[in-house]
Amino acid sequence: MALNEQVEKILAYGECCDHCLGRFFGKRSHGLTDDERGRGLRIARALELNIPYEKFSGACWICGNFFDAVPEWAQKVAKALEGYEYATFLVGCRVPPLVAENEEMVWSDLALTDPEPFKSEVNREVGKAVSAITGKTVDFKKPDVTVLLDPSTGDVEVLVNAIFFYGRYQKFERGIPQTHWPCRACRGAGCEKCNYTGKQYLDSVEELIGRPVIEAFCAENAVLHGAGREDIDARCIGTGRPFILEVDAPKKRTVELAALEAAINESAGGRVSVALSHWSDRAEVETLKSSKAHKKYRILVEVEGQISAETLANALKTLSGVTIHQRTPERVAHRRADKIRERKVLGIECVGEQDGKFILEVLGEAGLYIKELISGDQGRTIPSLAEILKRPAHVTSLDVVQVEGPQEGE
Repeated sequence: MALNEQVEKILAYGECCDHCLGRFFGKRSHGLTDDERGRGLRIARALELNIPYEKFSGACWICGNFFDAVPEWAQKVAKALEGYEYATFLVGCRVPPLVAENEEMVWSDLALTDPEPFKSEVNREVGKAVSAITGKTVDFKKPDVTVLLDPSTGDVEVLVNAIFFYGRYQKFERGIPQTHWPCRACRGAGCEKCNYTGKQYLDSVEELIGRPVIEAFCAENAVLHGAGREDIDARCIGTGRPFILEVDAPKKRTVELAALEAAINESAGGRVSVALSHWSDRAEVETLKSSKAHKKYRILVEVEGQISAETLANALKTLSGVTIHQRTPERVAHRRADKIRERKVLGIECVGEQDGKFILEVLGEAGLYIKELISGDQGRTIPSLAEILKRPAHVTSLDVVQVEGPQEGE
């Protein structure tokens, strides 16, 4: 079908603006705006039919003359972004169903192969206008902020992209969970049992790190992503645990990492300490969460009755290098799938004694349950130290002393 014939068929549906007319052929050529392309097509039609060219001035049945209001939309976006610190942005659009239906009907009826969607032109044209007002740069991949336009309501919504940073934390106090726990009774709503805090525990590593971060970035929230997690009654010392903190909806974006580290450590008051290494992103979060890093523990073990150092050493040799079969422990069965996992003990040795108990160091694969490796968990972990010694044994304290980060130790 000839180009002018296609134009004639399009105009037969009803009057459409130059933007929409041009968009029906938007991918056919480059260097022109849709508005310029549509005007050119209208002129070419007038020349072929030998009729006067008339500039479009009616009501577009497709977009409702949306593009006449681009300057107003740009001003609205710029106003919405006041108060946010950003260098790059992106404009998005919620396409009204009727607009989508109108243009898709023409595409389908006329088998058009090169149309550009309404959404693409809106994003581009409003984006150019916003850039001219604010002096900021459009970024299609990782913008600091995204602004969604809703032509149906006239509203704009600002979506601020999160900031991420990577570090290691140490936890020096037992009884602090890694992340925020809502109250089990009220599920965070607040009740008498939790003293109306909505929390099972007053503090967490996530909150101790996150509070000064939220303040520094004027953010809404901070979420901790850790390389595994330690039990609430365990300390995390030594090299610390790798983590990435996700800072949600920050109004500020330029904060020095060294100053942030100092603010966190001062605020945490010796309960938690961090060493921050670099800015991060969501892709690194996925890498961190999927990492199967080895972990080293120092534990204090109490064994019932008297045993010699030689007997203990021989039992530990029996466990070292062995693959352990662990059914989900009773203590976590309420929140974990009930299945049998196989994890290897890479190394285990006694490094001393304290108050009649043995100090053991254990290096294990990610996911090895250390307490159950010692106690046997009533036969759910096989083999175990208690099984080998043929007497009860249990962990009285546990410290995480080394956690590899992604690609470390390879």
